[in-house]
Amino acid sequence: MTIDHRPLAYEVGPLMITGFGLAVLAAFVVAQIVAQHELKRRGYNPEPVGDMIFAAVLGSLVGAKLYFVALTGDIDTLFSRGGFVFWGGLIGGILAVTILVMRRKLGFWRIADVAGLSIMPAYAVGRTGCWAVGDDYGRPWDSPLAVRFPEGAPPSTAQNMQEMFGIPVPADVPPNTVLAVHPTQLYEVTMAFILFLLLLRLRDHKHAEGWLMGVYCVMAGVERFIVEFFRAKDDRFFGVLTVAQVIALVFIAIGIAVMAMRSRVTPEARGIYATA
Repeated sequence: MTIDHRPLAYEVGPLMITGFGLAVLAAFVVAQIVAQHELKRRGYNPEPVGDMIFAAVLGSLVGAKLYFVALTGDIDTLFSRGGFVFWGGLIGGILAVTILVMRRKLGFWRIADVAGLSIMPAYAVGRTGCWAVGDDYGRPWDSPLAVRFPEGAPPSTAQNMQEMFGIPVPADVPPNTVLAVHPTQLYEVTMAFILFLLLLRLRDHKHAEGWLMGVYCVMAGVERFIVEFFRAKDDRFFGVLTVAQVIALVFIAIGIAVMAMRSRVTPEARGIYATA
């Protein structure tokens, strides 16, 4: 028995409230709660987190859209409702928050360490929005756990699989047939939540500030590299690898470098607690 998905969306007067919008809002709220709690626990003032979240929202929106424009080569997508791509959003958010942190002299590595713990649960929550609207699903899958997206964005039809994602479909399958696929959104929600629990176990680390951000980069890169093999994608420009997988490998390399660079507490690289 295959599961049929229906998008979560409600009209409230002239507004359309979607599951994606609610999930994105909840993701930033979760990030703020975790960051404020962790900074306070470490002995620092959590008040600047609100401004950092605002910067992250703006940076994420701009970065995600610019990444999508670069990926599609269509400038018109800049003004469409869709096209909010994770890697673009993450990079844009990091840049925006970094500028704010540097201007206010809040301590780049201190904030980076806390951000490494905060982004992962936000990602887990945010990915529920992709599930809610039927976006970012996977390749066709013959399993009782597979899901069909007849009203997805786009619907998981045989025609869309071939024309939009370059995935071959048997010739005897009618174009309008809704195919069952991997629910990759739920894969990512599950993996991100598990990785968040691992980061929680590491939050009292004895390394220098910033080390935990390195761990996050490695975890986020590995998670995305794995799930891309199951995603319905049309951007496999590097042999069998997608653009997202190449970026994931870059993040893994950056994470390993940061972990090595911030592995020891020194007079120039302090520990994570204010009293340390």
